[in-house]
Amino acid sequence: MGKYTIIRIACLLLLVQVPLLAQKTAAVKKYRVAVVKYQHETCTFCPGGDTELGDWTRLRPILEGDQVLTSGSFIRGFVKQGREYPDIEMVGISSPNSVFGGSSRSWNSKASFEFFMNRIVKELKTKAPVDGVYLALHGALAVREVPRPEAEIAKRVRAAVGKGVPIVGTFDLHGNEDEEFLKWADGAFVTKRYPHYDAYFQGERAARYLRSVMRGKYKPTTATRKPKIITATVLQWTGKSPSMDIMERARRWESRERGGYVSVFYGYPWSDVPDVGATVHVMTNDDQELANRIANDMNDFIWRMREEFAFGKYPMPKEAVQNTKKAITKGDVPVVLGDYSDRPGDATWILKELIDQGVGGVLYGALRDEKALDRLSKSGAKPGDSFDMKVGGFTGESAGKPVRIKGTLKYFGPGLGYKQIAAVEYGNANMLILTPAYEQIRFPRELRIGSVDPEQYKVFVVKSRVHFRRGFDETGYAKTIIVVDAPGPWVGTTRLNALDYKYAPINELYPFMDRK
Repeated sequence: MGKYTIIRIACLLLLVQVPLLAQKTAAVKKYRVAVVKYQHETCTFCPGGDTELGDWTRLRPILEGDQVLTSGSFIRGFVKQGREYPDIEMVGISSPNSVFGGSSRSWNSKASFEFFMNRIVKELKTKAPVDGVYLALHGALAVREVPRPEAEIAKRVRAAVGKGVPIVGTFDLHGNEDEEFLKWADGAFVTKRYPHYDAYFQGERAARYLRSVMRGKYKPTTATRKPKIITATVLQWTGKSPSMDIMERARRWESRERGGYVSVFYGYPWSDVPDVGATVHVMTNDDQELANRIANDMNDFIWRMREEFAFGKYPMPKEAVQNTKKAITKGDVPVVLGDYSDRPGDATWILKELIDQGVGGVLYGALRDEKALDRLSKSGAKPGDSFDMKVGGFTGESAGKPVRIKGTLKYFGPGLGYKQIAAVEYGNANMLILTPAYEQIRFPRELRIGSVDPEQYKVFVVKSRVHFRRGFDETGYAKTIIVVDAPGPWVGTTRLNALDYKYAPINELYPFMDRK
């Protein structure tokens, strides 16, 4: 056979193959996936009144269209993974963005919930049909007259898209859930690390899972268990046992059993809701026996860890500051004081003690005082002006008393996502950051405000339980970490029995139940 004959045959084969390839490409089914975000960690015991629609739009407007697809780590992970498949098309559905005051805000009003849900449902119907729905949730949303908000979200979405459309959600491990969510949805993926390093990863997992279900490769079969334990969030750090061991056990099950997914909610005790406390969700591929076996094992393991998991002891401010001075003397700096119990953000216990004991080189980031900021604004204050005000300590007994700060205003302007914050230099080379709402600082770099240089300070005070460890502890930045308690049985402390629960079945949960 001659060379030119071979070339002619090859050309004929290409002429035949190209249309076939085109037909195959055209035949690839496209899966349209709706993406919805509705996240809030609600402190129902916090003061300040209900969270209304205006609180949801004060900092940022409602997310629309493609804006939704870049909002937060969970969603970015989901979208990145989904777009790696040629058959996935993302459809952003208008969603609430973030609440002014974050997790220091109290009950969401039913009116705000209905507003957002009506808009979400309407848009789902307008943009129909969709082949799947991804819900980026938190798990600790609390809404007046809506006992299980995330389950209600899934229920309404289910009604909008129909029975055959799979729904999957991602959650924070502080979520309060039970079996109700999985009655309406087909899967739940929960962060296994606190701080939540794996939110992006859980988003990716949710995308792979949802695609498998849409393609008929996975038949969701679920099991839910409630270990009947409630714990303060400061005890849920996954860098320490038993929290570390619980999440590792979940990962081992997932590694051993192909198609098995194990999610553990530790719960959020500051939400007075009927599904408060720890929860285990398991998904398997059409294997109910396996789902039940995994769920039972996880439930029993968590129960065996209950005593160590539900109790903790931390120094009070006086002792914590004494230990801080010892660390400074030894050169074990910087020192980070985690004010773990302050949910509203204006507690002054540690600030007062640092002043009383004469500690210098302190960067306090941050104290909530919108009233002080308002006074600065009305007076036309500018950097270099003298500062003399009582700050903080205004939300009740748990916040302590206002503390007088005399010094110099070093910065006054936008920062930390707010229109106005302030930095006040006072005492022995100390710096106080004032914000209009509770602010949880996670990284030293967040405190580079104006001329403020975090590297110049020996002591940091942060309003945080665990998340601060991400930038101050687990990076090796701080030499000394002290989590500080507050006097009194306030909201936020490990002494949960001081809270006036009305809807949570607190008498059925350890350590409130009979400990026989």
